[in-house]
Amino acid sequence: MTRIANLFFIFSLIGIAAAAQTSALSSDEALLDRVQQQTFNYFWEGGEPISGAARERIHEDGVYPHDDADVVTSGGTGFGIMATIAAIERGFITREEGRKRLQRLAEWLQQADRFHGAWPHWMYPSGKVKPFSRYDDGGDLVETAFLAQGLIVARQYFRNGNKKERKLAALLDQLWKEVDWNWYTRGEHILYWHWSPEHEWRKNFAVTGYNECTIMYILAASSPTHPVDPACFHEGYMRKGEIVSNESAYGYDVVLDHNGEGGIPVGPLFWAHYSFMGLDPRGLHDSYADYWLLNRNHTLIHHAYCAENPRGYAGYSEECWGLTASYSISGYDAHHPSNDLGVITPTAALSSFPYTPEESMLFLRHLYEDHPGIIGEYGPYDAFSVQSDWRLPRYLAIDQLPIPVMIENYRSGLIWELFMSAPEIQEGLQKLDIKRTQNK
Repeated sequence: MTRIANLFFIFSLIGIAAAAQTSALSSDEALLDRVQQQTFNYFWEGGEPISGAARERIHEDGVYPHDDADVVTSGGTGFGIMATIAAIERGFITREEGRKRLQRLAEWLQQADRFHGAWPHWMYPSGKVKPFSRYDDGGDLVETAFLAQGLIVARQYFRNGNKKERKLAALLDQLWKEVDWNWYTRGEHILYWHWSPEHEWRKNFAVTGYNECTIMYILAASSPTHPVDPACFHEGYMRKGEIVSNESAYGYDVVLDHNGEGGIPVGPLFWAHYSFMGLDPRGLHDSYADYWLLNRNHTLIHHAYCAENPRGYAGYSEECWGLTASYSISGYDAHHPSNDLGVITPTAALSSFPYTPEESMLFLRHLYEDHPGIIGEYGPYDAFSVQSDWRLPRYLAIDQLPIPVMIENYRSGLIWELFMSAPEIQEGLQKLDIKRTQNK
């Protein structure tokens, strides 16, 4: 072959490779696979090696506050458990690999610090509590609820498997049933977020809706061992019906009061994600809300707000949208339309795939095609601002790990189906008079 022919052949191969790469990126399914696997790897490859739990944060720049690179988070670990089930079904890992990892994690959770069955927000690899704040050094019932959601999903997945899988399922079942939800009522018709053996109820945080805590009340009512009175949900979380909202924004009903957010009356988008990673909102309704409409409208209001861009931030558009709690230019902040700092957080739109598939796909493609500089080893970095020319090569568990789970719910409904198949959940929903009609 002549030199010219050789060059022609080489350039042809380069062209073929480039075309293949473009073709792969142009496939929505391939792009969904890519972002699911990358974000799952935050848990799988980036997880803390002793416990197998999710690190609170991973900073590619190596800069950590107080040298806390190995601190793990209970809620993010629950999200990671659900992501592991999705990863098995997508073929990212084998079923046996997933089982081994979750067995190690479950055994670690069994010996880790607990406070009336509830895990703390943060733990060291030893399993000892790391205080989240001055008086928050004990049980965190909200983070425990996020973890328990994952325990139930994995239990349902492995319960009819081989001997080793059934052993794992039994331990997961035990862990969830040991949470004493009733303790956290203090004998009242409401749930309290924190309890500490040293400071007891010093934080005094009674949880009322609407926010990210819906799943806590569902699980507390569903517990077969330490259930709470259904009045906790109706009087505490739903505030005796005062939670129902008559407000709207951009032509969409808000449905439930977002705790006085003001301005455009919706909170950050993680409220539509964390409780509904296992809890299936399709057709779910009660006297207060249609939960699918609640979450879809919440997401559409965010999209419409960013498309309108009333503050004139650079980068906002129909393709670039989504506000939620994340890193920000001046530290962690809960972004929403009434607290808009010009920061886009990728998990907001990506974890909303079930509610807004077209708008979320536009954002996903925009992210990978137009902002490759904010894509790292574990998918999109936590947040960015075109307006301020700002980004950090950092991730947070509670932002990365909802992405593979909610995308899987959009693609197959797998995690929703597993969680809703749990008999305790069905009984709990019935106790709370929450009904399900045919899935939408």
